[in-house]
Amino acid sequence: QDCDGLVVRSATKVTAGVLDAAERLRVVGRAGTGVDNVDVEAATRKGVLVMNTPAGNSLSAAELTCGMILCLARQIPQAAASMKEGKWDRKKYMGMELNGKTLGVLGLGRIGREVATRMQAFGMKTIGYDPIIPPEESAAFGVEQLPLEEIWPQCDFITVHTPLLPSTTGLLNDSTFAKCRRGVQVVNCARGGIVDEGALLRALRSGQCGGAALDVFTQEPPKDRDLVNHPNVICCPHLGASTQEAQSRCGKEIAMQIVDMATGKGLAGLVNGQALSKAFAPETKPWITLAKALGTVLQTTAKQAHGNVQVCTLGTPLQEAGSYLAPAVVLGVLAGGKQKEVTLVNALLLAQEAGLKVMATHNSVAPEPDGSAGLLQVALQGTPHRAVGTVQGSTPVLRELNGAPFKQPAPLAGPVLIYRAKASEPSTLPALAGLLGKAGVQLQSYHGSSTVAGEQWSVAGLSAPLPNLGELKAHVTEVFQLQL
Repeated sequence: QDCDGLVVRSATKVTAGVLDAAERLRVVGRAGTGVDNVDVEAATRKGVLVMNTPAGNSLSAAELTCGMILCLARQIPQAAASMKEGKWDRKKYMGMELNGKTLGVLGLGRIGREVATRMQAFGMKTIGYDPIIPPEESAAFGVEQLPLEEIWPQCDFITVHTPLLPSTTGLLNDSTFAKCRRGVQVVNCARGGIVDEGALLRALRSGQCGGAALDVFTQEPPKDRDLVNHPNVICCPHLGASTQEAQSRCGKEIAMQIVDMATGKGLAGLVNGQALSKAFAPETKPWITLAKALGTVLQTTAKQAHGNVQVCTLGTPLQEAGSYLAPAVVLGVLAGGKQKEVTLVNALLLAQEAGLKVMATHNSVAPEPDGSAGLLQVALQGTPHRAVGTVQGSTPVLRELNGAPFKQPAPLAGPVLIYRAKASEPSTLPALAGLLGKAGVQLQSYHGSSTVAGEQWSVAGLSAPLPNLGELKAHVTEVFQLQL
């Protein structure tokens, strides 16, 4: 309950109940790759970051996979067990060479490519499939990408290296085994469930699958022993990351990632907010502050937190900024609402639940004088409410409000008073000065907009919030006080 961060390995389950009980929790760090032991959706809803160390155990998992392929080819575990039983059975364990055989690699991320390059050293032809990795990229490490339908009949060996997703569950099943070359050898050191265990057992019994090497199972440890006990199955108790080097590396990496997050140096290995990794860069922090401030200004002037919010970044420097500025705008719009604590992690999810649709767009051209820095524009579709700002140095400033441009940009920081009044009303400033004097509050900055339809917006930066705005309301059309 008193922890801000939680680090786990694969055995610890971080459920919705655990997340609810840990009221202060801000980050869950998984020392390893898979996060199926963490309820990522519940964490996101609560605004808790989930991060992993995807590179930490890649080499260990790849090396185990290569070892499994070798064991399948030469039946090493079975022959070793036979020797321990006092037998000398040379004829029974006739193997095959890997040289010239075709290896299908399904999933060409870190582990898949490490397996492919190592098995190429044995003279294997490597083909593969990955919906994300471009074919030209995989060709650079010697893997020809093909559609799955073309992979099945070509392979002597198939190894899977994908996450467990709805689209990958049962990737190898009765239908796909039927399309494979008879006697195909299958390796799964990724996640239990990618290979349909029932279909695999049927393929082994019929001889369609010649052998399988499994480090992972749908249920761990497996209660149904038919697959484990099959003579052509080699299995391990989920040892992919079980090397001293991988465990040490993952532990150090997740600790450093959390320290970097806590100290504001950066975010790495994010599972539920990859776009936010850029939000921790020093140069983007003022833009996050600006986006939140513009969201707050928009919500306050529009007096609503529902509808369609348009977030538009203008200028080349902000070309990829929409991914993290849109959640920051929502953070400002929803601040002080009925939702539980809103963070950059859960902002878009909570916005959707609150009936707020967020659309992010980009225009590479920003009007001068902000062409070199960029401009952020937020608007409530179908209304006149719009706020435009930029960052000067490291200070977020307001450029325009509801179509009224400011002659000089107004800083958006600390206690800020925003009001709209008739341009011809001479008593507004004296009334504000009198109110500040009574409250002992200093006017730190004052900026007025151009006149639109006879009215003018003003933004006053204060040394402290005013306790009462009653005296000012008689002189203005509307007035808001914000803490930015």
